[in-house]
Formats: sequence, structure tokens, C-alpha cells
Amino acid sequence: MRILLIEDDKEAARLLARGLREEGWIVDIAFSGESGDEMASVNTYDAIVLDWMLPDRDGIAVCQSLRGSGLHVPILILTARDAIEDRVLGLNAGADDYLPKPFAFAELLARLHALLRRSELTRPVLLTVEDLTLDPRSHQVMRGGIPISLTPKEYGILETLMRHAGEVVSRAYLGEHVWEDEHDSLTNLVDVHVSHLRRKVDQGPVTPLIHTVRGHGYRLGPPPR
Repeated sequence: MRILLIEDDKEAARLLARGLREEGWIVDIAFSGESGDEMASVNTYDAIVLDWMLPDRDGIAVCQSLRGSGLHVPILILTARDAIEDRVLGLNAGADDYLPKPFAFAELLARLHALLRRSELTRPVLLTVEDLTLDPRSHQVMRGGIPISLTPKEYGILETLMRHAGEVVSRAYLGEHVWEDEHDSLTNLVDVHVSHLRRKVDQGPVTPLIHTVRGHGYRLGPPPR
């Protein structure tokens, strides 16, 4: 499951992203309404968590823009404004739910799961590349119908690569999304986990799907012709 978190408070965004990633979500962060709007237009998300108070455009304007562009992904608005008229304003702008600050992380998680259950458009879709499948709901991975047991980090890497199938994914991107870090010291750690993942996914007489792109990162898909 992939979430877009639009929150200008970097510490709050980091804490929320960490909690969601520990629950198995892939989280992208935008620190402004403009960048969040742009990211939502070029990527596919299962849900969007949107802060009302943003430095450039407020969350209501962002929500209206997303809905105006035809985006139907569930949107959960976060705000310290808890008056009834504020909630009505947010819902009328196209938000699916409204969570006043401060809130418990458990409630945020429960509301997100409730939104996903109610939305046919955001039900987990089986990710498939050639004969490799990944079920975001059960976390089950199979190659040619045979289950593959992965560690949490290996699973996070594979889901990220599968959601970007055919694209080159940098080590820095994997570090940021799987380890919540961008430091250069992570590159060796990423390489080690990808090596372990490759032994499991590309084991036996199968077509290799995980490819190293020297100087750039990794790509998942059939070998280039």
C-alpha cells in the first residue's frame, strides 16, 4: 500500500511516515501543497493524508485541485481546526474523512483502513511482473506459483521495485522509502539486501528480474533486449 503524506512540519511528517512504514506502507512525503499536487498527478497512491495548514496553498485548495483533476483516491485531512463548519468545509472540498489534531497514531491508522475498505478504487491490487506476484494485503510473494519468504526489508525493497517496474530505482530512493534515510552509508546496506532478495526471487531456472544499473540503482523487469 502506498500513501502520499502532504505535511510541511518535517518532524511530524518523519514520525508519521515511520509509523506507517512500520505497518508495511510505502510512504512518499511532500512538504508543500504544490509539490503534493504534482506528486499525486504523476504517481498512483492508495490514500492521501493531507495537512490543512500548508505554506503555499492550504489543504482545502489542494483537495479541491486533486478532485478537480479527476483523482478519486481517499483523502484524509489533518488539522487543529475542529469546529463543525471547518469539518463541513473539508468534506465539501472532497475529503473523505477529517482527523483533528492532536490525534493518536492508532486512530489515524484505523481511519485509513476504514477509508480503504470503503473505497473500491483503493482495494489492494495484486502486483505482477512476469511470473512474480506480490499481494499488498497479505504480504505474500510468489514466483511461478511458489511462495517466497522475505524479511521485512526485502519485502519493502521488492514492493518498491514492483511499483516502479521497468524504471530505474536509485539506492537513495530505496534507502529513503525502506530505511527512512538518505545517507550515503546506506548504499552498501541496500546492496546487501538486494543481493539477498535476488537470490530468493531469481533462484533456479527462471528469467532474472532484478537487474543492477551501474551507477544508478536497480530495475525490476525482464532483461533488456
